Amino acid sequence: MRVITLAGSPRFPSRSSALLEYAREKLNALDVEVCHWNLHNFEPEDLLYARFDSPALKTLIEQLNGADGLIVATPIYKASFSGALKTLLDLLPERALDGKVVLPLATGGTVAHLLAVDYALKPVLNALKAQEILLGVFADDSQVIDYQHKPHFTPNLQTRLDNALETFWHALHRRDIQAPAFGQPQGVAHV
Repeated sequence: MRVITLAGSPRFPSRSSALLEYAREKLNALDVEVCHWNLHNFEPEDLLYARFDSPALKTLIEQLNGADGLIVATPIYKASFSGALKTLLDLLPERALDGKVVLPLATGGTVAHLLAVDYALKPVLNALKAQEILLGVFADDSQVIDYQHKPHFTPNLQTRLDNALETFWHALHRRDIQAPAFGQPQGVAHV
């Protein structure tokens, strides 16, 4: 099983990338192969000038083709997701997320930006033909206690992230009747 994580913040470290780091740790513990991408993997000129032949873009597309799911995280600026992330998503082929389960994660300065995921990010993910876009998690800045070191969240955010990752895990395994229980490595059968 392979999952791609995509950090859409132009800054690193960032609150939204801390959500992804946490998700990667949880999935790695379940023996899921996680390939991490962020905006810094791409030359700015390749994004700005829509260079479809960019080596980094070609590699991302190749990895997406072999992936089962995508977790994308973004900061919310001016009631929408990161413009740099939008630029990257615009370069992906129309069916880049075909057959993929997608979990969106977002952070913002205030809960007033809560609906930006539903009204800005999800339509773009849907246009890329994602098989299933999950509810996702929005965190206001006060809920991410530490993102400079090891991610640390408020208990409420921690619970919501854990629940979203469990839902993501089950969505990835929906076609597999013998899916292991969430929290157990893939090689361990749940009885």
